Amino acid sequence: MSIASVGRLYVVATPIGNLGDLSPRARDTLSTCELIAAEDTRHTGAMLKHFGIVTPLLSLHDHNEAERASRLVERLRRGASIALVSDAGTPAISDPGFDLVRTAAAAGIEVLAIPGPCAATAALSIAAQPTDRFCFEGFMPAKRAARLARLKPLAQEQRTLVFYESPHRVADMLRDCAAVFGATRAATVAREITKLHETTYRGSLGGLAELASAGGDLARGEIVLVVAGAPDAATGAGTGDGAAEDGHGGELDRVLLLLLAELPLKQAAAFAAKILNVRDNEAYKRALRLKS
Repeated sequence: MSIASVGRLYVVATPIGNLGDLSPRARDTLSTCELIAAEDTRHTGAMLKHFGIVTPLLSLHDHNEAERASRLVERLRRGASIALVSDAGTPAISDPGFDLVRTAAAAGIEVLAIPGPCAATAALSIAAQPTDRFCFEGFMPAKRAARLARLKPLAQEQRTLVFYESPHRVADMLRDCAAVFGATRAATVAREITKLHETTYRGSLGGLAELASAGGDLARGEIVLVVAGAPDAATGAGTGDGAAEDGHGGELDRVLLLLLAELPLKQAAAFAAKILNVRDNEAYKRALRLKS
């Protein structure tokens, strides 16, 4: 089979809210390809209708991608050009598409990016957090124990952290981030990016957790959470101003917040003092301050 007879797979970024963000190149690609593999054909169909695009759709989501990827690659090998889209943003970034891209690349199919919107980079660009180095962690587990297990290894990560979160879990996510990273760690919540009710909240993890728990607008819509990296241990440069006087700083706060979520104040302080080998009265005073 000659190279000229093989189709191409186009990974097409689509708007995360405002339809005006669909690029002219993306519109041309979606209009001229033979098939669009879409996460939700109804959602993508509505977007295509808005732009007058009539290209056929095929569903490709988490539950059928493994099975359909090989079939789509066969179509590509026979010369079809296929566009891959997700419901919003860039495919395969916490969205379906990775299996298809990997299978197509392994088969020697040319895979081309049609770049555009991505919620992670959009939020990072307005978060007012360092952007020279960052790591994208996507969605955390829904269950708290699993979520804490994923967060704890990131406690000393000095790069800016970017997370996706659903509105009904954002309060719990912020609470757990405050417990693991320290309540004074700086963070930004970007909700409904590019949509009508787009709002950006900046503050400490503790303050944002309280705001989300209060039941306001912060816990509504699509959420991207951007968290400042851990302070540099060598320089002492950090992100908070409420460190304990014993020299353990944010580590005592993190341990206390974890324990206070499960235990009475006095017991939590006693356990924290033993874990970190600090004086009981210092741990107790810090626990009182955090609790208040």
